[in-house]
Amino acid sequence: MSNVNLSEMAQAIAADLKRNQPKRKIEFIIAPGIIAEGDEKLLSVVIQNLFENAWKFTGKTAEPRIEFGTTEDNGKVVYFVRDNGAGFDMTYADKLFKPFQRLHSVNEFPGTGIGLASVQRIIQRHNGHVWADAKIGIGANFILPWVKGE
Repeated sequence: MSNVNLSEMAQAIAADLKRNQPKRKIEFIIAPGIIAEGDEKLLSVVIQNLFENAWKFTGKTAEPRIEFGTTEDNGKVVYFVRDNGAGFDMTYADKLFKPFQRLHSVNEFPGTGIGLASVQRIIQRHNGHVWADAKIGIGANFILPWVKGE
């Protein structure tokens, strides 16, 4: 485990997404100086999966936005990735982190259904947990607290 600059990591991943689809206009809001203790390669997988999901689910949004930052929850720092995309019905939120479970059809939004299951396992390895909050047509917010971080 080492200190990982999640802000720099998020900036690099956002730049890659934009480079791969340069015609897509999307706003990234990435808070500076977010450092966490963890495995750099695994945390990169977390940010990559969450950003790719946000990218995908904001694809039909007029003014798409993806945010990465921190907030406080019960006196502890928690990390978040939120978007203003398709969102989902919280009635089915228990399916989100199960492998191959999808809340949108593959025709509507392509994907394998494994990304969020991977995110959950990695965050659990970091002694944390992940949960989501969303509203259909408003967007999704993924919250990632874990024990160590700044």
